[in-house]
Amino acid sequence: MSRALVIGGGFGGMAAALRARKKGYEVTLIERCASLGGRAQVFTDQGFRFDAGPTVITAPFLFEELFELFGKRLEDYVEMVALDIWYQFYFQDGRTFDYGTDMSATLASIRGFNERDVQGYQNLLKTSKEIFEIGFEQLADRPFHQFSTMAAQIPALLRLKSYRSVWQMVCAHIEDDSLRQAFSIPPLLVGGNPFRTTSIYGLIPWLERKWGVHFPMGGTGALVAALEKLMRDVGITIETGTTVKRILSEHGRANGVELESSEKLPASVVISNADAAHLYTHMVDQVSTSAKLKLAGAKYSMGLFVLYVGTNRQFPQAEHHTIWMGQRYRELLEDIFEHRVLANDFSLYAHRPTATDPSFAPPGCDSFYILAPVPNLQGDVDWSREGDKLGDAIIEALDRTTLPGFRESIVTRFHMTPADFSERYLSMHGTGFSIAPIFRQSAWFRFHNKSEVLENLYLTGAGTHPGAGLPGVLSSARVVDHLLPDADA
Repeated sequence: MSRALVIGGGFGGMAAALRARKKGYEVTLIERCASLGGRAQVFTDQGFRFDAGPTVITAPFLFEELFELFGKRLEDYVEMVALDIWYQFYFQDGRTFDYGTDMSATLASIRGFNERDVQGYQNLLKTSKEIFEIGFEQLADRPFHQFSTMAAQIPALLRLKSYRSVWQMVCAHIEDDSLRQAFSIPPLLVGGNPFRTTSIYGLIPWLERKWGVHFPMGGTGALVAALEKLMRDVGITIETGTTVKRILSEHGRANGVELESSEKLPASVVISNADAAHLYTHMVDQVSTSAKLKLAGAKYSMGLFVLYVGTNRQFPQAEHHTIWMGQRYRELLEDIFEHRVLANDFSLYAHRPTATDPSFAPPGCDSFYILAPVPNLQGDVDWSREGDKLGDAIIEALDRTTLPGFRESIVTRFHMTPADFSERYLSMHGTGFSIAPIFRQSAWFRFHNKSEVLENLYLTGAGTHPGAGLPGVLSSARVVDHLLPDADA
């Protein structure tokens, strides 16, 4: 039987492993961390549980179809709950904006900021839907390793004004500055600066409106566990705590991998869910001109500072997802993405899973995951010194605003920085989302799902087409599915 080796057990790698198995391959998945999930690890301390990585689940059908490949149902493995309020935005003037499933409630919340933006938001959704119908439904799982595919889409991309940034697209419909900030946030969920990210990513508001925002009971870790059980059920071999050092090749064709232990494993095909920039920099012997150019000109996503906090009391005023907006918006993003300096201020995304699933904390307690976009390691930040200081500042800011009494209620706290992302996940420059989602790094311009260097080597994950975020990396596995021949072909 033909053997497929999958490097990396993130969502892209797990999805690709399942799809390769369905095509008849004997599949082995190798994961560097002690457990599957890639960045979606799970931390526990003193009775508290924390999802380490992605926490926002959209487009759940992309998970459902992985189970359906084998005649099984996602709901038999994990319970998915649709959230009523997707995000509560907090602004420094004390106002809040609830954004969620109930369209009339969302419009009423918008009306509290600007009456004219009620119609503006509906117009924004119409534009988002038009982009979604091309960018997601037609192109997200289409292979883009041939330039002719890209060239054929140029008229549609021009018609959709994809040369605009997401910020420009939002400003064409929304007048209120606070709402402009709220509706231009989505690129940050996939590693992009809204002022520079192509408006192709303006499809996200419609994607959320179409399928909602979900939470798997037990957290993202429970979703990883469900996929792991499915993989074991269908005969996929899983090796954790194992790092692949390099791709083996002969006559321009990948034919296996070498582990850090020096053990060599043969394979008919290799599927890499490793960071694409790391792959081409460290894991292949030769790099094509195309890959060299992409590496040389690469613009990387931001880094992430993630603070994990367990409290001895609950904060029921905090929604499941809160986006806490700082005083500055454009200027802060310029500091992060362009100047690569750690500013004194910040904006935050706070995840309170105990709002939906009390099992994340002991009775009467809360579990928090609090994320701040920060410069990646291309900036000169000493995280061994700055990590605790930033954590203290975040706790003080939340205690002063949305979570009075937060500081004194803390039972446990720890954090991850871009340095941890680099060391644990081999993410180039410690980025949170690989290369940034700008126009010159989208579709054909992004790292291809069919290797630009070796035959029989395929790529999934955030740095490949169509991009970062769970819908993106799961769609990258769909692209590989289109490219990968059947095992007996």
